[in-house]
Amino acid sequence: MASSWKLMLFLSVTMCLSEYSKALPGLSTSYAALLRIKKSSSSSLFGSKTRPRYNSPSLGTLSASSPSWRGAAQNYYSPINLYHSSDAFKQDDLGNFSGRTRSAVSVREGQGVVLMCSPPPHSPEIIYSWVFNEFPSFVAEDSRRFISQETGNLYISKVQTSDVGSYICLVKNTVTNARVLSPPTPLTLRNDGVMGEYEPKIEVHFPFTVTAAKGTTVKMECFALGNPVPTITWMKVNGYIPSKARLRKSQAVLEIPNVQLDDAGIYECRAENSRGKNSFRGQLQVYTYPHWVEKLNDTQLDSGSPLRWECKATGKPRPTYRWLKNGVPLSPQSRVEMVNGVLMIHNVNQSDAGMYQCLAENKYGAIYASAELKILASAPTFALNQLKKTIIVTKDREVVIECKPQGSPKPTISWKKGDRAVRENKRIAILPDGSLRILNASKSDEGKYVCRGENVFGSAEIIASLSVKEPTRIELTPKRTELTVGESIVLNCKAIHDASLDVTFYWTLKGQPIDFEEEGGHFESIRAQASSADLMIRNILLMHAGRYGCRVQTTADSVSDEAELLVRGPPGPPGIVIVEEITESSATLSWSPAADNHSPISSYNLQARSPFSLGWQTVKTVPEIITGDMESAMAVDLNPWVEYEFRVVATNPIGTGDPSTPSRMIRTNEAVPKTAPTNVSGRSGRRHELVIAWEPVSEEFQNGEGFGYIVAFRPNGTRGWKEKMVTSSEASKFIYRDESVPPLTPFEVKVGVYNNKGDGPFSQIVVICSAEGEPSAAPTDVKATSVSVSEILVAWKHIKESLGRPQGFEVGYWKDMEQEDTAETVKTRGNESFVILTGLEGNTLYHFTVRAYNGAGYGPPSSEVSATTKKSPPSQAPSNLRWEQQGSQVSLGWEPVIPLANESEVVGYKVFYRQEGHSNSQVIETQKLQAVVPLPDAGVYIIEVRAYSEGGDGTASSQIRVPSYSGGKITSAQSTLHTLSTSSSSVTLLLALMIPSTSW
Repeated sequence: MASSWKLMLFLSVTMCLSEYSKALPGLSTSYAALLRIKKSSSSSLFGSKTRPRYNSPSLGTLSASSPSWRGAAQNYYSPINLYHSSDAFKQDDLGNFSGRTRSAVSVREGQGVVLMCSPPPHSPEIIYSWVFNEFPSFVAEDSRRFISQETGNLYISKVQTSDVGSYICLVKNTVTNARVLSPPTPLTLRNDGVMGEYEPKIEVHFPFTVTAAKGTTVKMECFALGNPVPTITWMKVNGYIPSKARLRKSQAVLEIPNVQLDDAGIYECRAENSRGKNSFRGQLQVYTYPHWVEKLNDTQLDSGSPLRWECKATGKPRPTYRWLKNGVPLSPQSRVEMVNGVLMIHNVNQSDAGMYQCLAENKYGAIYASAELKILASAPTFALNQLKKTIIVTKDREVVIECKPQGSPKPTISWKKGDRAVRENKRIAILPDGSLRILNASKSDEGKYVCRGENVFGSAEIIASLSVKEPTRIELTPKRTELTVGESIVLNCKAIHDASLDVTFYWTLKGQPIDFEEEGGHFESIRAQASSADLMIRNILLMHAGRYGCRVQTTADSVSDEAELLVRGPPGPPGIVIVEEITESSATLSWSPAADNHSPISSYNLQARSPFSLGWQTVKTVPEIITGDMESAMAVDLNPWVEYEFRVVATNPIGTGDPSTPSRMIRTNEAVPKTAPTNVSGRSGRRHELVIAWEPVSEEFQNGEGFGYIVAFRPNGTRGWKEKMVTSSEASKFIYRDESVPPLTPFEVKVGVYNNKGDGPFSQIVVICSAEGEPSAAPTDVKATSVSVSEILVAWKHIKESLGRPQGFEVGYWKDMEQEDTAETVKTRGNESFVILTGLEGNTLYHFTVRAYNGAGYGPPSSEVSATTKKSPPSQAPSNLRWEQQGSQVSLGWEPVIPLANESEVVGYKVFYRQEGHSNSQVIETQKLQAVVPLPDAGVYIIEVRAYSEGGDGTASSQIRVPSYSGGKITSAQSTLHTLSTSSSSVTLLLALMIPSTSW
């Protein structure tokens, strides 16, 4: 029998598995790689490394024998559920199911059933699932079917015919993904009838006591058999289930994440159907591991001193404490006490030194705290700065001579003055720390004092010399002074002191040291004499008022005195300004008084600022003069519907102070507009149009919302007005069109204003004429004349009697090969009758038309005329330039310029000459190939020659530089650049690039 089910299962699985590692259909490769055939096992078809898990109690008659487990026995605590504990396997162990054939389970339809998994030994990190009939068809959990992750068993609340088949329990290790399968358990239906309805029976429930660590996740299971299928509900007795809790698996599992102490309590699950109900209660206990509240610190003690250490920890249950010394438990002794985490050792000695541990523990864990105890033992010693000192005090003062030797145990102290022991009395006492105190010191107390410290290990001494001086006195003048801002003063501080003592002076203002470098030059300390000092305060400010202190410091004592300076100045800023009782043109203001700075306030001034004002402006008020004792006034003559801010400025006899903080922004109320438009006039327009223009009213004077204009007009000499509304507050023009209105018809026009509050005033009446219309006649006698290679002059005449007076003329022009609609245009203004067009192409035919225009539009174009620009000027420059200087003039000669076929003929030549350093050139024109250039002034001249034609000037020759000689004589240094003529005294200068001179 066993071999038959093994064979059937083997064939079923091998259809889905390769021999060792092919992937299962519908599963990942890693799953298939770990679910493998174990050939060497005779007791189980499927297997992997054995892994531990808790033993689970059986809930039915089916069971499997447990093979031997590997690993030592120990307690194991689950981080999620702590229902059970068992012998533990290694973390990666998972055992094999028993190969014994499982008996079939036969039930009636409608009856509940439990199929036992009986898992092999395993570690805690496993999950259960069930295969139905063949792999990988898994049982789906719902309200009728439940798989316990505690027992591994499959619970079917109410069996149906579809449940009949073979069931296999699959155990999976969540760490290694290893899986093992149980032998199949057949489920069949009995043929002796159907099970009737019955009340729920809870088959799966959490333990009576569930313990969980704080911060972990708790899962509690509850499932019942019954017909009809029971419904599971949960409640917390005497409380509410935490809001963070979640119900899983059709409410069969209550999961509480991050469990806290207040989640503890009694929980109840209830199963209910139409036949009845059943319930189960269990307690959730939440524990915490011990946690330190107070730890130990390393300690050093003198031999013979007491030790008290305390360690505190929290935890649930409450921790208990144990003490160890050097790792060995510490027991109570005659000198050693241990009570509730407190360790006390009386009269410590060297044997008590060591490392101590405090152990706090409860049933769930333990924590340690460690500290070292050191026992000190040494002879008394004094610091080097205490060995010998001199103390200077003044008469009747207290003096303390310190004596603090270091030693263990603590040294005993004794004092001597000279050779005699110091005797304590009302004036002289030895303090607990060993120091010697002397009250009301006098001359008789002067001398040498010896302090001796002694313990069992030795002794040490220090010597102190005491000197008593007369006390220092101080005089600070003047004591109280009143000043005005900008004035200066000198405070004198004089010290009367013992001549043997050095004196240092310190100055303070309002208790703080004066920083002479950072006070802007207002303060200066002057030390004219050894026993006195002066404080100079220049250009005093309000902030310099207060109490000035002078402190005199000597090596024996320190004394101080104070003087008070009152500074009068302009008032401070008034307090917060409150705006009330706002109307269309006024607002009532109130404020708190300003500081008078020791000079009574004479008056207040109210200022306002709006988006339309240039900064802050003084406003009119009621009363007109606001005296210094007043704290409110009314601002009047404000503009309606304008946003304002207000501030107040105070004045006293010394001056005007800073303004207050601005008030909140307010808006005055709306009112009917009072300002009419200005500069009403006419504008040019098209024929039959009356164009009315005006200067818009500023927003400041619109006085409210819904602002607009009323345009009224009538033909001159008529009675009724025609009115039109213009709703835009920014409008500045209105056009009235009427085909019956002849050109240049006079109209009387006025423009008024209105807003939501009503109509305002109209402007003065002005007379405006309707548009005259566009020009009706075309210009005549249009002519086009070529001026140069890039310029053509266009001229015309206009008939003045035509309708539509022109504002100017537009000249259109285009090339011969282009269409007229691509023409470029040039406009003229006024009555000009010609224009020179520039920037044209050379040697090109252009066509031209001219038409008049005005504000109404354009008139008809003239007839078309044409003209051709001149050819380009010669591109060749004059060459072979030769020149000869005779006194104050130079004779030039050059070769003729031959123009190209597409260039203008040469008309003549232009000689340009200028003195070096000057920008303006003079020009000599000639039709010859030579010219004489005058050189009137001494210096160097720059000369160049150009050919010119009707197309303009050609390319310039290379420049020559000629010096002007007053006497016409050449020095010997110039001989390399000159050739002397044998027939005259003239000198011929030749350029290096010129051809040798020949007869001109």
